[in-house]
Amino acid sequence: MSSGRAGPTVRPAAAADLPEVFRLAALMYDAMGWDAAGREWREAGTAQLQERLGRDVMVMVAEDPERPDRLAATAAASIATRLPGPRDPTARVAYIQWVSTDPAWRRRGLARAVTAALLRWLADERVLSVELHATAEAEPIYLALGFAQGPHPSMRLRLTPSQAGAP
Repeated sequence: MSSGRAGPTVRPAAAADLPEVFRLAALMYDAMGWDAAGREWREAGTAQLQERLGRDVMVMVAEDPERPDRLAATAAASIATRLPGPRDPTARVAYIQWVSTDPAWRRRGLARAVTAALLRWLADERVLSVELHATAEAEPIYLALGFAQGPHPSMRLRLTPSQAGAP
């Protein structure tokens, strides 16, 4: 941003930003080797964001000052309530995802800026625990923001629709 042009403004996403939020999220999934071309995840995500944005979900965006119809970066967080434990009696936890920067704006601190804005929102929402999954490329950003490997391994099981009780 030393070229004299104005830097991107970080702000909460609005409904009008959703197509750009999904464009950037798809770039992130593509970089992970996942096929993000499908409509199903975008339609489900749009419905959830329209219902939940500003309540238990927040998306922070960085505007592209050179193109008003584009975003430079985005990051999303959702809040869930788990069962309480001794380290977190409120049991409000958050998960950060869709952290993505347009290729034209990479390496300028925007992923860090939108993530930091999300962390401030989550702190205001009294969330005590925040989780995310990091690519090797993005791990230094999250370490610098205070994230660390937990003491217990993360494990995951994918259920098929029949295992999950779907018709």
